[in-house]
Amino acid sequence: MSRLKVSQIKSGIGGKQNQRDTLRTLGLKRVGDVSVKEDRPEVRGMLATVRHLITVEEVD
Repeated sequence: MSRLKVSQIKSGIGGKQNQRDTLRTLGLKRVGDVSVKEDRPEVRGMLATVRHLITVEEVD
């Protein structure tokens, strides 16, 4: 299964509570943080929730 490298590029300050919670669940606490997650439907849904705050790359 492939993996996704998720990087936070914008702050969650001023965003909705569920977006801030989603960033924490993804393991992102501050701008510049990077997390690697399995490419699963649950993770894809979380990424869609905060797509304006992150960048996503595929990792082998």
